[in-house]
Order: sequence, then structure tokens, then C-alpha cells
Amino acid sequence: MADTTPSPAPPASGMLRCVIVTPERSVLDEQTNFIVLPMIDGELGVLPQRAPLVGRLGPGELRLGSGGPVRRFFIDGGFAQVRRNVVTVLTPRAIEAEAIDQAAAAAELQQAQAQTPTTAAERLAKQQAISRAQAQLRIARAK
Repeated sequence: MADTTPSPAPPASGMLRCVIVTPERSVLDEQTNFIVLPMIDGELGVLPQRAPLVGRLGPGELRLGSGGPVRRFFIDGGFAQVRRNVVTVLTPRAIEAEAIDQAAAAAELQQAQAQTPTTAAERLAKQQAISRAQAQLRIARAK
């Protein structure tokens, strides 16, 4: 059976469409000139006409710009797909930089650092919690 889902409008020439989705809601759907994604092994810059790819995101800062101020978001891992000038980000959590609560992020970092893991899984969870909190603090402080 053919897919009858309407296709989203293609981005304007020389533009990218950025779509950020969490399990709860669609966080962002807008046109932009560039996007910088926080991949698990570093940042990836995306410009129009980029070759298609699917990649794993790490916790960090997603940036996008359209000639005005650069918009910044904390992204809590997930996956990104680049295809036909559309960048789709699927993440468990996305927070605009201005909405990050520095005190809460500092408390999360302190709580994560205080954990005493006894298994490999607990050590991994501790390191991931520390990375998430540190990324939020970096982004919030760069406002």
C-alpha cells in the first residue's frame, strides 16, 4: 500500500528545515541556514545540500542560525537524520538554552557525582548523568 502521508513542504532554496522531536512534543520546526549537531564523537555542521546521513547524538548543544542570533538547545542524545535539506532530530529531551535552570543542572551534577556505583551499568549511568549535567551547565553559562 502506498504511503499517503503528506510530505512536508521542502525548505526554500539554500535553506535547511530543522525538526526537533521529543516523545512528548514537537519542539521546533523551522527554516535555517545552518545546524550544528552534538554527535557522540564531536560536533557535525550541516549546510544545505549535505549528503544524507543518520547519526547518533550525544548530550550537548545544538545550534542553528538564519542570519540573526544563533538559537541554541540542549539535546539529551538521540538520533539525527539528514535527508533532502531536512534535519530531523529525535531526542528524549530538548531544552532551549534560555530555559535551562542553572541551579537545577548544578544540583543534578552534584547528585550524579555523589553516586557510588557498584556495577558496570551503574558506572555508565553515573558517567552519562555527569555528561548531561555538565553539558547543560556549559550551554546555560554561554548565554
